[in-house]
Amino acid sequence: MKTLQKLYFLICLTFLFGTQQTLMAEDHTQANDSAATEKHATHDEKFKPGPFIINHILDDHFWHIGQAGNIHLSIPLPVIIYSRGTRNPGLHVFMSSKFHHGHDAYNGFKLIVEEGSKHKGKIVEVDESGIIDESVSQPLDFSITKNVLELFISVFVLCWLFISVAKSYKRREGKAPKGMQSVVEPLIIFIRDDVAKASIGHRYEKYVPYLLTIFFFIFFNNLLGLIPIFPGGANLTGNIAVTMTLALFTFVITTFSSNKGYWVHIVNAPGVPWWLKFPIPLMPVVELMGVITKPVVLMIRLFANITAGHIIALGFFSLIFIFGAMNMWAGYGFSVVSVAFTVFMTLLELLVAFIQAYVFTLLSALYFGMARVEDHH
Repeated sequence: MKTLQKLYFLICLTFLFGTQQTLMAEDHTQANDSAATEKHATHDEKFKPGPFIINHILDDHFWHIGQAGNIHLSIPLPVIIYSRGTRNPGLHVFMSSKFHHGHDAYNGFKLIVEEGSKHKGKIVEVDESGIIDESVSQPLDFSITKNVLELFISVFVLCWLFISVAKSYKRREGKAPKGMQSVVEPLIIFIRDDVAKASIGHRYEKYVPYLLTIFFFIFFNNLLGLIPIFPGGANLTGNIAVTMTLALFTFVITTFSSNKGYWVHIVNAPGVPWWLKFPIPLMPVVELMGVITKPVVLMIRLFANITAGHIIALGFFSLIFIFGAMNMWAGYGFSVVSVAFTVFMTLLELLVAFIQAYVFTLLSALYFGMARVEDHH
């Protein structure tokens, strides 16, 4: 546990100077843009819950911590882009603080933050006047965004956790589990016996490492997404690219684990009446569509459930500002209801975090078991 505390301290220290640079840059930008500041001060701009919610659940080149007035406290992240244009060709590496949260361009590149733009959230090439240069191909973005950093943090913590537990088993061989051993051992046994062995059969051992990996990866990142402060708050498992990658892993393992009987059942469909196979073989088409839709279902289920939880919580917070715009006392009064519902949803999300990790792992194990048709006869 002391090692984890040291790690957290080093991460915070690493980004401290970048955060200070961002604050200084924002102060300079705000000093040169006093008209915009006064516009916000007059409260003429209405609160828009849609952009507020979307901006919090999407990925970003900054890790937003908080806001005090017009000063944004955030951690700038590394920008790694490869330009295919003629103005600044090649690889460019710098910190996202150079963009000042999208207010300025840097070295011919700009982070688009304007609502309604087709390039919103992307880094594009601009000309001398700051206008997007549509004549060139937009740069390839390999930046360390918020979700990517969250991915690195979760992988590092999980590796540290299970390596430490493995060493504890070696030191305490034959003894009762202690500390983190007693926390993770019931989950490991549950996935091994009640998920892998029950769904796959006697050849379950070779699939257990993968099933344990995706279960703890999804479960841990679901929990991190419920923590509002760094290093939590990123919507990693609510990112469809991440859930698609996990689903593709399951699809590839299922395909390469399949045997002849699996494909015979798909093409020939034993037990199906002949008149459903003649003159047009509909059942093989349906079965092949099922092969494709299985990973799609895995991808959408995890993405939709995790994202929905964040949207509901942010929706309750948005109601405070909506009622507050109509009447100050209505805003204060509804804030009690909003916070109460948010706390309830957070407690419910703790259960959902486990359920979604379990469902994804269980369905993956079922697909592996179905790919070995002969094992069930």
